[in-house]
Amino acid sequence: MKILIAADLYWPTLNGVATASRSLAKGLAARGHEVVVIAPSQVGRKHRERDGDCLIERTTSLPFPFYQNFRISLTPQREVKKIISKFQPDIIHIEMVMGIGRSTMQAGSRLGIPIVSTNHAMPENLLDNFRMLAPLARPFNALLEGYGTRFHNNSNYVTTPTQSAIDIFNHKVKNMKVPIEAVSNGIDLSVFAPGEPSQKLYTKYHLPTDRPILLYVGRLDAEKHLSVLVQAAAKVMQKVNAHLVIIGQGIERGRLAELARGLGIEQNVTFTGKVSNEDLPQLYRIGTVFCMPSPAELQSIVTLEAMATGLPVIAVNAGALGELCHDGKNGFLFKYDDDVMMAAAILKIIENPDLAKKMSARSMAIAKTHDINYTLERFEAIYKELLKSKNAS
Repeated sequence: MKILIAADLYWPTLNGVATASRSLAKGLAARGHEVVVIAPSQVGRKHRERDGDCLIERTTSLPFPFYQNFRISLTPQREVKKIISKFQPDIIHIEMVMGIGRSTMQAGSRLGIPIVSTNHAMPENLLDNFRMLAPLARPFNALLEGYGTRFHNNSNYVTTPTQSAIDIFNHKVKNMKVPIEAVSNGIDLSVFAPGEPSQKLYTKYHLPTDRPILLYVGRLDAEKHLSVLVQAAAKVMQKVNAHLVIIGQGIERGRLAELARGLGIEQNVTFTGKVSNEDLPQLYRIGTVFCMPSPAELQSIVTLEAMATGLPVIAVNAGALGELCHDGKNGFLFKYDDDVMMAAAILKIIENPDLAKKMSARSMAIAKTHDINYTLERFEAIYKELLKSKNAS
């Protein structure tokens, strides 16, 4: 099949949508499909590049200063129309509802090309990073939800990463007229797997080897509520000698470092910044427990990666995290922004090696059900069904 993927957030932007979109594109190309991705240029001007077997058509863009590594295509209609006309895809898959996604939806609909749209985001992913918009959160959310309804109703099939995401989507987005299905983002289990971490990593990132490691991976932005994790870590460190490792970058790094200093734990916290794709799977292996305080997750790829590596999980009981962290089975859920409850849950695991071992095995078992190959097979089946329906009409 000739498959066009439209992604306003795409590699090298670092977030779950960009990661999922790239995994889908590269996975489909590896299975023999011809894949073209439309994504914003990282240098401003439009250009074309290869990413393995995928062709990426980069559209003219401007920097978006409130989100790391993100550039926005303001008026991509002409560029998108030209790309679609030249490629003539069998199927279009839209990963975001912004400029490129909207232009692709319009052009694809006019040409009668079957369209799959995936909902990856919640309004909270944006609004929590704009504190000055807090008084406008309710009307702005309603505006976005109405737009989401109209957008996805123009596609032929809608997916979200989890059943929880569908429940949230159906609650907020009314009057959906097209089928909707949960299809996991998926992860590569050949890359993220248990094992002994390289000793060189401890030296490279100045990490201790003699104490439990509380691990977080992801963006350091306001929506992730990382202050809750830092406060919980401080409470844990009052009881046991532990170390917090925060992997990633974002606008909240300075604020979090200041909070750690204020709590007197700055010597027991490591901010690694951005890490390479080669180091990341190894860094998961240094962890004792993985911690996810973000309440705005429609799946959480990093949590899946940690689970596949064999880590017990401590996660906030919000969004879709309950589908990954089964309370009392492979970790513990804690109440929204409750750092006391989070700290107690962390202590239960690091003070009980037998429990940690059982939870590790359960994490790996759950992660196996999210193998990227299952995801790719399901999307292929959806595409084929849509093409069959088109050809029959």
